[in-house]
Amino acid sequence: MDAGGVADALLSGACVLFTLGMFSTGLSDLRHMRMTRRVDNVQFLPFLTTDVNNLSWLSYGTLKGDGTLIVVNAVGAVLQTLYISAYLHYCPRKHAVLLQTAALLGVLLLGFGYFWFLVPNTEARLQQLGLFCSVFTISMYLSPLADLAKVIQTKSTQRLSFSLTIATLLTSASWTLYGFRLRDPYIMVPNLPGIFTSLIRLWLFWKYPQEQDRNYQLLQT
Repeated sequence: MDAGGVADALLSGACVLFTLGMFSTGLSDLRHMRMTRRVDNVQFLPFLTTDVNNLSWLSYGTLKGDGTLIVVNAVGAVLQTLYISAYLHYCPRKHAVLLQTAALLGVLLLGFGYFWFLVPNTEARLQQLGLFCSVFTISMYLSPLADLAKVIQTKSTQRLSFSLTIATLLTSASWTLYGFRLRDPYIMVPNLPGIFTSLIRLWLFWKYPQEQDRNYQLLQT
């Protein structure tokens, strides 16, 4: 294998490793739900949107014939579906959760119907599906900005996960390089906001360390 092939294999492996590491952070929520049999402090919407994102990228990877995208998003979809199932099992108010799930799955099915039946040209389908995946991923990466504003307002990083921040940074950086290597802007561009928001989070951890969080909370009591 030449140097280029080795670099591609290492980059592909990094994408798989870092992304699955990021997805596995939900296992702590799963453990909490199973131990307490409750869903306190566990957010449902990130599981649902990530699952939709995984299924969308799985379709893109299948159409493109990209094994890295297929493996990562197939495993990711299974994990997110597991988290969703556990949440539905332990959630006392299932009606609102089922409505959210049905709404997003309905949008996903309509989108798939459009891409696979109304766009017969494979190249056009690939481009439109890639654009949809890119926009959806960018919106997911930018959605926590409101939480970051809350962190600045409260001067506390208690609501942030340091391990998830590092995992997101490594995942976004590896996929950005992977997209650049493939000359695929639909993979490269949507991961740039992930790097940006992760760097902001790291700055917030430096600006408001945990010791300062405790002191701030004591002053507030």
